[in-house]
Amino acid sequence: MNGAGQKPYLGWSSFSQQTLDGGFLTQASMETQSDALRNSGLQQHGFQYINLDSGWQGSFDGNGRPIPNSTTFPDIKAMVDHIHANGQKAGIYWIPGIEQPAVDGNYPILGTPYHTQDIVVKPLTAGNAFGGASPNPYHDKIDFSKPGSHEYIDSVVALFASWGFDFIKLDAVTPGSYSDDLSIDNREDVAAWSNAIAKTGKPIWLTISWQLSKDYLNTWQQYANARRIDDDVECEGRCATLTNWPRIVLRQYDLVGWEKDAGPSVGWNDLDTLDVGDGALDGLSDEEKQSAITIWSMANAPLYLGGDLTKLDAFAKNAFSNDELLAVDQSGHPATQITGGMQPVWLSDAGTGNRYVALFNLNDIPSRVTVRWSDLGFTNVTSMKDLWNRIDLGPSTGSFSTVVLPHGSRLLKVRPQGVVHAAEGQSYEAEAAVLTGNATVYACQACSGGSKVGYIGASATSNAVTFTNVRVDKAGTYRMQVDAMTQGPRALIFSANNGPSTTLNMGGGSFNLPQSTTVSVTLQQGVNSITFYNAGTYAVDLDRIVVSGTGNAVAPESNTYEAEAAILGGTATISGCSFCSGGASIGSFGAGDANTVTFADVTVPHPGIYQLGIEYLTSGPRSFQIAINGNPPIELDLNGSSFESPANTAMPVQLQGGQNRIVFGSSGFAPGLDSITVGPVVTNSNLIGAITGTSGLRDLRFWRMKVSNQGTAPAKDARLNSFTVMPASGDTTCKVLVPLPVPLPLGNISPGGVTTLEIPLAFSPACREDSIFTVHSVFSANNGADVGVLESNSQAK
Repeated sequence: MNGAGQKPYLGWSSFSQQTLDGGFLTQASMETQSDALRNSGLQQHGFQYINLDSGWQGSFDGNGRPIPNSTTFPDIKAMVDHIHANGQKAGIYWIPGIEQPAVDGNYPILGTPYHTQDIVVKPLTAGNAFGGASPNPYHDKIDFSKPGSHEYIDSVVALFASWGFDFIKLDAVTPGSYSDDLSIDNREDVAAWSNAIAKTGKPIWLTISWQLSKDYLNTWQQYANARRIDDDVECEGRCATLTNWPRIVLRQYDLVGWEKDAGPSVGWNDLDTLDVGDGALDGLSDEEKQSAITIWSMANAPLYLGGDLTKLDAFAKNAFSNDELLAVDQSGHPATQITGGMQPVWLSDAGTGNRYVALFNLNDIPSRVTVRWSDLGFTNVTSMKDLWNRIDLGPSTGSFSTVVLPHGSRLLKVRPQGVVHAAEGQSYEAEAAVLTGNATVYACQACSGGSKVGYIGASATSNAVTFTNVRVDKAGTYRMQVDAMTQGPRALIFSANNGPSTTLNMGGGSFNLPQSTTVSVTLQQGVNSITFYNAGTYAVDLDRIVVSGTGNAVAPESNTYEAEAAILGGTATISGCSFCSGGASIGSFGAGDANTVTFADVTVPHPGIYQLGIEYLTSGPRSFQIAINGNPPIELDLNGSSFESPANTAMPVQLQGGQNRIVFGSSGFAPGLDSITVGPVVTNSNLIGAITGTSGLRDLRFWRMKVSNQGTAPAKDARLNSFTVMPASGDTTCKVLVPLPVPLPLGNISPGGVTTLEIPLAFSPACREDSIFTVHSVFSANNGADVGVLESNSQAK
């Protein structure tokens, strides 16, 4: 459409850097970024758009059209010419409607006898999501039934075209942009802008933004090359970095509702800026950046960087010069999610007989992720390639299993063999289930059975949906398709036969159009009950579940426990939290022995050391005291920059087989607590770690750690991802500080080779010579394809 959009575009946008530097948006900066892109080496791999975002405008010309701020953009056409001279394309930002100064001036509309006051809705009303209340919305709505209205939009687009722009971002479009009904309704605006672009005769890309409602998908597909399906990815001052992991992972959830509706003829799903090139300033670890690029690419989303291209780091340069990786994004076949939950698997068609398969670990601890080829529709694969490492892995029969770093991913290109048809499952309608509390049946035209259930959740004991007649022939783990709907992030929690609960975080663009995600559920032979609820906040609306399989589905080895579903003591309080697992967190606890959060039923199959992942919220230093099974508490010192979105950490814990009780408190005010994840220590790496000796002073020691490569291939770009030491002897006054920046590069380790490093540890005076400590260390190589874990509780000081 409009001569553009056959493939997702690749480039850069100014907005992310604008959130960090209020003086960044100038003509000089834009030209500098253009030069930096030209010099980066990425342009030869397809990166060519330099997009100017909000803030360039100064006033209006004699025809009521926006013109640049003459101080910051003295010659905008010269800027575009500079971008074009670099072999690139230039983008500009604007909004639907017409701003108040252009209306107040009552300017003549170019080429017509009409004026700007002739085309607005009377009385004045909001013309986009930024508009205020009448009678002074400032952003005024255009009445497209009035003569001169279309001509006004034509004149604005013609002006942008005369400056040479190749791309327009139309922001604050509704329904969407937090205004999801028809009270503003910019559908006619979008059509007018698209038609105006067509009249220029130039191939100008049109993106509409943000968090568009899917209820009006046909309009977005007809008139725009891409639509933003999410909120802004940037923290915008609400954390200390450009973005953070909770904002990235939300794209995984939102994409499910849009996954089948993108392509060359209907436009692309825009996941927002990829802030992955500014090192630590991005707020993401390398494995999180890898996961972001992987899901953007699988979605065939536009790939546009943020930040400062003059400081583009090696990670981004290496990733975006990998043409096999970029081919995933440019394939023209957006992926669909095969398995959801905390270990999602996505599948797309490479267009050549091959398939792209992406596996993710959204947990805060290293976890095993397994995909059965039959779940993807084929028997085996005759060849398999790791696209991040550009390594051929050979054929694979039955399944592929790998240990993935926290928030990490693997991206494979496989050649399938054989066809496996999905077995029909048994469908159970939510409206036919047992409803408690406020859970209510509503009509839903697009839903199976014509109905759905809403008002689920916001209670630990009620407002639930229970399917009481789920029948299977034998005990085992089954695949359960959950058809549900939401506008923005929400979550369901489910439990089978009153067993452990599982959180299903979701996102989407409609409360009227169901989307499907599939997770595993363990059932007993015969009749089962499955209850859906949410203890902290309102859940998604539920259409139905479909249970399928023969009982041999892959079950996750770890489990997440929501803090809002725990036992709350004293002042501990539930708060809504859009970026939190389950949609809520617990705050206002600690500073008193009775103010606690207790997970009373943390269940593991065998006694031993387990990994405990913790999602917490704090702005500044705070501490947890964590007591396990009545033992003296362990103090965990934490820091962060946001009470809005959780950070995460992991530690080793000794658990007993069966049921365990974990209590969180604090001597002062505790951090907010989102959730905990408990899982076994897993490794499938040729990388082996060991503590081989100690040296130094009594309270400042060095532990010697050796990492050996016992495989037959080099361990490239090996790194120490984390190193944690916790007292295991029950001495709450003993603290251990590991003043070691991680990740710590270890270089390349040849087959049979060893790397030795000295780990500094600072012990508090209360630590005794005979104290016993639990060591938990994660190390990796080859972009997370090899993950090693060292776990020990026998190391003396």
